[in-house]
Amino acid sequence: MKEEEWIPKTRLGKLVKKGEIKTMGEALKTGFPLREPQIVDILLKELQDEVLEVNMVQRMTDSGRRVRFAITAAVGNGNGYVGIGQAKGKEVGPAIRKAIDNAKTNIIEIRRGCGSWECGCGLPHSLPYTVTGKTGSVEVTFKPAPNGIKLAVGNVAKPVLTLAGVRDAWAFTRGHTKTTVNYALAAFDAMKKTTQMRVTDAQLQKLNIQDGIVVFPGEEKKDDLESELDEKSGSGYKGRR
Repeated sequence: MKEEEWIPKTRLGKLVKKGEIKTMGEALKTGFPLREPQIVDILLKELQDEVLEVNMVQRMTDSGRRVRFAITAAVGNGNGYVGIGQAKGKEVGPAIRKAIDNAKTNIIEIRRGCGSWECGCGLPHSLPYTVTGKTGSVEVTFKPAPNGIKLAVGNVAKPVLTLAGVRDAWAFTRGHTKTTVNYALAAFDAMKKTTQMRVTDAQLQKLNIQDGIVVFPGEEKKDDLESELDEKSGSGYKGRR
């Protein structure tokens, strides 16, 4: 089935369609509201999504029992951008697609760094400082961790941090963390706080604080090698992967 051509309706969408805005960071810095998920599809090619919760809601009416599904989904490129969205629907499939689209319109840019006193690698693999997010009764605090610790966080917060591109972090929680929606939104709120804190130029340099997409040493060569192999495979060359 042939996809319909996207016709932007917002000012930001028209700028992206014309090619005047080429990165997600530029789009968010314009200050224009992000209301079209196609903008994220164009600016972030390697976008991943994950369904955090599928909750079935039942309601008794005069005509009988009605069932609806409440979906919570997260999206991110695994390198500096993450978003969370919710949606409801009578069917699971359309509700999941709607939740993913809502997550795209809620996408934010996060700040990473090497803020752990136990680590001195200088790579933006973790958080630059401690951040706390709260939604409902759930309060989650993320602290910078040294390189190699990985994500010592709960099962709900782990996909949020993974999609955001945080590789190492400690987590401390309070409240009723069994409420998946509040836990995920609290983790998302903590990611927002990374860009809201003021830092000095000395701290930016010492902690190697980076916004948005970051290319780590060694990964740039890997990407170049993969693109070169793709070009050769397209021209009839069969190389080893």
